[in-house]
Amino acid sequence: MSEETKKTEEQVEATEVQKTTAAAETTNAKAEKAIEKIEETVKEVETPEAVEEVKEVVEKVSPEEFLENFDWHKYEEGIEAVDEENIKAFESALDGTLGLVNEREVIDGTVVRKTDREAIIDINSKSEGVISLNEFRYNPNLAVGDIVEVLVDKREDSTGQLVLSHKKARVIKAWDRVNNAHETGEVVNGFVKCRTRGGMIVDVFGIEAFLPGSQIDVKPIRDYDQYVEKTMEFKVVKINQEFKNVVVSHKALIEADIEIQKKEIIGKLEKGQVLEGVVKNITSYGVFVDLGGVDGLVHITDLSWSRINHPSEVVELDQTLNVVILDFDDEKTRIQLGLKQLNAHPWEALDENIKVGDTVKGKVVVLADYGAFIEVAQGVEGLIHVSEMSWSTHLRSAQDFVSVGDEVEAQVLTLDREERKMSLGIKQLHPDPWNNIAEKYPVGSTHTGTVRNYTNFGVFVELEEGIDGLVYISDLSWTKKIKHPSDFVSVGDKLEVQVLELDVEGRKLNLGHKQTTENPWDAHEATFAIDSIHEGTVKDKSDKGLIVTLEDGVEAFVPSRFTTKEDGTKLAKGDTDKFKVIEFNKEFRRVVASHTSIFKAQEEKNIKAAQKKADTADKTTLGDLGGDLAALKKKMEGK
Repeated sequence: MSEETKKTEEQVEATEVQKTTAAAETTNAKAEKAIEKIEETVKEVETPEAVEEVKEVVEKVSPEEFLENFDWHKYEEGIEAVDEENIKAFESALDGTLGLVNEREVIDGTVVRKTDREAIIDINSKSEGVISLNEFRYNPNLAVGDIVEVLVDKREDSTGQLVLSHKKARVIKAWDRVNNAHETGEVVNGFVKCRTRGGMIVDVFGIEAFLPGSQIDVKPIRDYDQYVEKTMEFKVVKINQEFKNVVVSHKALIEADIEIQKKEIIGKLEKGQVLEGVVKNITSYGVFVDLGGVDGLVHITDLSWSRINHPSEVVELDQTLNVVILDFDDEKTRIQLGLKQLNAHPWEALDENIKVGDTVKGKVVVLADYGAFIEVAQGVEGLIHVSEMSWSTHLRSAQDFVSVGDEVEAQVLTLDREERKMSLGIKQLHPDPWNNIAEKYPVGSTHTGTVRNYTNFGVFVELEEGIDGLVYISDLSWTKKIKHPSDFVSVGDKLEVQVLELDVEGRKLNLGHKQTTENPWDAHEATFAIDSIHEGTVKDKSDKGLIVTLEDGVEAFVPSRFTTKEDGTKLAKGDTDKFKVIEFNKEFRRVVASHTSIFKAQEEKNIKAAQKKADTADKTTLGDLGGDLAALKKKMEGK
């Protein structure tokens, strides 16, 4: 073996020895620390026997074996199983020392001294605590010897002084009491401090709780200020532990009392029973009445025999009144009440002397398109149909004759006391204009009327109230082609008409407007004779032809085949040119004209003239030729 190899082996061996030594030292150190820990633990609980036991174990085994084989779990169980009598004796020895006073613990203390600013509190510890009198502002009569709740804020501050707090102790105890009240449903007293948005702030055990407006009372509250600075009873209904919010309710207490009364009342309810109640709420559809813990609804139709627009016209909030039970559901939770049923139906009190044909007075209470309801006595109404408001056969809306609130006179047309129905009429109080219509409006007479309405086929003209006549669209004008009456007249226009037909029994009147003037077609017949030529302007154009306005406003129709000009182009709207009448019908007021026929006729005339001239020339040429032939023949015969 070489020296270098030998040195290398020695170095490796030395390194291993160092590692083993270091591991042993580390193990010994760990073992010593473990033993120290065990000894300290044992000393804390004053068990010398356990210390001796550990020493014996350590002396018998090496540190390595101790760390490897020591049953820590068993040891811990042994420590826990230390004789309970020794522990109790140990605790008894510590009794009265600071060791048993835990921070954040609330305990009772005694006021032993009091200065102008502070109270010195004894909690049976090695030192006394000092609390500022500001924490006792709620109790100005604090005296030496009083027992007060305090919180151990710190066992010792930087100066070794015990730090206590009475205010914090009250808050902790208050939360304990609030939580307990919430769990058990205990009724607590609270002081209403002030109003806030949506409710009130209430002091409960020194904690500020929220009282929602809806939880103050079972009925709506209109004046919150009446509760401020008053002490009331509440139930804690909700606690938010995370945000330290408390919600209380006074309504819950009232409801509990009401629930008892409610069961008693509901058990005695019967249809037809009359009860006293207080108006709790008024809506557009009815009134809610408090029957002493049970609410019932008086629908607007059951408030009064007369028509009303809103329940507030009959009752007001907090009003005490008698109501009758009309109906309720099986559980008696929805109760239908009546007020008007306490009085006799007005129809039963209606004057027995009123009969058909009598005239009555009343006020218009309801309007509809088909008529108006008239209150002739309180709670008694009659209907005037729109057809009974005027003698006119042209029906209009009831709003054209009367308005709500109008006082009117009417005649009783029908009366059914059993069905409680009455129909009335206004027009019957005035003479029927059709009775002497033949005298006032004989056939052929001319009158001026007012345009009231028009349809596609004609115009309705009113000659007087109740006398309407119809002017057919064909009787509006002698000359104009009218597509719709609105093109000729407007509603409200005055129009002169002539009576054409009269049907008294059918109450129908046929009128005419054009008949009030002479028929211009009598003169047009001579003016627009067949083949007569007139100048005209193209008014309108369609696929079928042109509408051309001639003199005197007469309109003529020019078929498409007769609209071509001499140069081959077509006539256009607005063009002025000459036209030939090719058809005239007086009965149907129809004129048909042609532009093309004008130059076509001239062409035909020229053709005829040319033909005639050609025929004449041919005859002359043949005559001369015949003479020459005859002379030649004669000459030849002479030879």
